[in-house]
Amino acid sequence: MTAQPKAAPEQEPELPALPPVRAKLNQPKRALVAAAELLVAAALVWLGFWLWPKGIATITTVFDDGRTLVSHRYYGHWMSLAIFSGTIAGLLVVDALRQLVLAARTRPKHRA
Repeated sequence: MTAQPKAAPEQEPELPALPPVRAKLNQPKRALVAAAELLVAAALVWLGFWLWPKGIATITTVFDDGRTLVSHRYYGHWMSLAIFSGTIAGLLVVDALRQLVLAARTRPKHRA
């Protein structure tokens, strides 16, 4: 067996370095976005409380002998909409807190 010489690995051309990206952290307009998200979250919580009773129907049956049978029927689509609106409201509150932190964050001080 003859050993074949190994080929030199090809070197990739070096790319020029990109300038660093500086994010604008202190953006007071984010506080307005947070306020709007809190208003929408409050409306969704109200919607959830309004939808929940629509998902429950109480059925009362009185028999000839005087017995009363009370039963409840649950409608899943109304209840699922109420739960969904509450879940979205919770996510909006978390995002509103994030927006408030980004609105109030200060920039680091540069040393001269």
